[in-house]
Amino acid sequence: MKTSDFDFDLPPELIAQHPPPLRGQSRLLVLDRKTGKREHCMVNDLPDLLETGTTLVFNDSRVRKARLAGVQEDTGAAAEFLLTKKLDAFTWKALVKRSKRRKPGSRYLFPERTGTIESMSTNEGEIAIRFDKSVDDVYLEKCGHVPLPPYIRREDTAADSAQYQTIYAKEPGSSAAPTAGLHFTDALLDKLNQTGMNTVFVTLHVGLGTFLPVRSENIEDHIMHEEEYSIADDAAAKIEAAKKEKKVLAVGTTSLRTLESAWSDNSGSLQRGEGSTAIFIYPGYRFRAVDMLFTNFHTPCSTLLMLVSAFAGNELIMETYNEAIKEGYRFFSYGDAMLIR
Repeated sequence: MKTSDFDFDLPPELIAQHPPPLRGQSRLLVLDRKTGKREHCMVNDLPDLLETGTTLVFNDSRVRKARLAGVQEDTGAAAEFLLTKKLDAFTWKALVKRSKRRKPGSRYLFPERTGTIESMSTNEGEIAIRFDKSVDDVYLEKCGHVPLPPYIRREDTAADSAQYQTIYAKEPGSSAAPTAGLHFTDALLDKLNQTGMNTVFVTLHVGLGTFLPVRSENIEDHIMHEEEYSIADDAAAKIEAAKKEKKVLAVGTTSLRTLESAWSDNSGSLQRGEGSTAIFIYPGYRFRAVDMLFTNFHTPCSTLLMLVSAFAGNELIMETYNEAIKEGYRFFSYGDAMLIR
């Protein structure tokens, strides 16, 4: 398939620049992938839209303040780095803007730190940078910035520190939010449990594999980067039991990719513990672990749009996105949501 098969025109005013005034007060477009029927609801209606006994699987990865602003030591030119993977206490993989201007050995000044580029990758401006002092989550919380995506055309604020984080975030490690989870409140989780739903948590640290664009003309030529995940024994047992008796709803594409990566057809079970995945899901993929998907609206030509198109069919998803645009739904990280069942 061609990458252009997943393109669509989106009015800029529908790209959400801020979260809703209250978490959870977002619209929800419900799509029946078998019949094509669409309903317009609210996220808080979710408990009434699910069968009793449905198991919802959430990604509890916590977003780091992974954006670091610095200046090149010899020129004073500003530079921004997005830290994507910690290699050791001092060294990180990172994305840097205007990467062609950066050279190994170049030194950059950051708050309380100096960093030196060690190597360059041929991939999407990725580099390895080594700092003179350790860079950990404590330092990033103090000196880093919330890694808002580039289509949010403003600087991050103190409010984003809370709003660009799920309420159940636990394990630090993501360079972008698992944004489907941003819609959930304590009250909604309580209502889901009170109405007979089950909630389970897995961890996938969002990195390059989730948000890098597809540059190839043919989607089959795109190579995903690996992302790390983990599934606890009790979580795996609950999901396996749910798969036998009821339905499994992945909250977000990262939860879905975790479950599909860890599922074994031979045993009908999930791999426990830690793992890594470079799974690329596009039309033609046969889903094994997940029955329903709760997700945001995704960017044109992205691997995430290809994933939801695999789940519901490319033509139906494109029709649904066009309807969402006509109805004025808000798109992307801080936007509205879809339930595909």
